[in-house]
Amino acid sequence: MLCSENVLSKGETLAVLGCGTMGQAIVAGLLRAGLAADQVVATVRRDERAKELSEKLGIAVGTDNLAACRSAKVVVVALKPQRMKALLDTDDMRRALAGTLVISVAAGTRIVQIETWLPSVPVVRAMPNTPCLIGEGMTVLAAGTSVQPEQMKIAREVFEPVGQVVELEDKHMDAVTSLNGSGPAFIYVVLESLADGGVMMGLPRDVALRIAAQVLQGSARMVLETGFHPAALKDQVTTPAGSTIAGLLTMEDGRIRSVLARAIQEATKVASELGREE
Repeated sequence: MLCSENVLSKGETLAVLGCGTMGQAIVAGLLRAGLAADQVVATVRRDERAKELSEKLGIAVGTDNLAACRSAKVVVVALKPQRMKALLDTDDMRRALAGTLVISVAAGTRIVQIETWLPSVPVVRAMPNTPCLIGEGMTVLAAGTSVQPEQMKIAREVFEPVGQVVELEDKHMDAVTSLNGSGPAFIYVVLESLADGGVMMGLPRDVALRIAAQVLQGSARMVLETGFHPAALKDQVTTPAGSTIAGLLTMEDGRIRSVLARAIQEATKVASELGREE
């Protein structure tokens, strides 16, 4: 668990630059995990938004990215990829971040790009997803060339309060962006479609949606907690001449497997272009 005693010394802070939806989830998780409110700062683009967010989160929120970085031991950069270079590739920012652990959650922006802009800075790339908002997220981390084991431990502790964390190489992060970052949107379509089927067969909309959501949640937890392959769990439900096999064959008629797999493939292609410089 992340706490001020073993990560940040007195007077040191963790800064979140661009505290939007994901930034707020990270901040909330850190505060739940025991980090003191006066050791977390955040930035946004507008003064009125800064005041609103400061009251909501109970932390200092401003609009000056350099000021937030100067005293920070850890900086989480939660900006859109198109804004990364303009923010980081300056002499002032290089001085402010020298020796500071930088964690980037910008989709498509590769570690080598950030290390070019910030040559004396240890960089970790992170790809969380929106279920982090309820503490059920998944975050994938990739370490830069100068990141030390203790810094990678800190990076894990930033995200563990909002879900599970795994580590991969940076070369996998475009696929991670599509599967982990975009994946919830694909699942919401599946969930909505299952509920529509229930409505078509006479269930009330709210009941159908609740059942479908719990079915997805419970099925996912079965995979995670039993360690069984999804195919094995599927076979446990599929009795001869039963309703499940009839439904499964209808799904196969619609090429459900290839459609979902291709969704990941196409999303990965787009993700690979997001951080590319002109």
